[in-house]
Amino acid sequence: MKVVITSSGNSSSSMIDKRFGRAAYFALFDSESGELKFIENSSRESVEGAGVASVQEVASLGANKIVAWEFGNKVKTLLSSMEIEMVTINEELSIEEIVEKLKSASL
Repeated sequence: MKVVITSSGNSSSSMIDKRFGRAAYFALFDSESGELKFIENSSRESVEGAGVASVQEVASLGANKIVAWEFGNKVKTLLSSMEIEMVTINEELSIEEIVEKLKSASL
């Protein structure tokens, strides 16, 4: 399974980014291979429509699940229609901590 996590930076010690559409990076975690890589969010500087553009970007990465602080209404509707699971985390966690939770199946 490929999981995208919104990230404030490009390392496993970076914290979850509170913004989905304007997140600085997307951390892409492949639960089968254990690989973790960071992709800069090219939509974060968009004047408008950053959320929708970000959905398209993470879908192109093959994401089955997205972990974020929150999702806007348009994004929720779009992700639901694409059958991409949404998980919200409302606590300051690092990408590494979130990956560990994913590995232990507690997310």
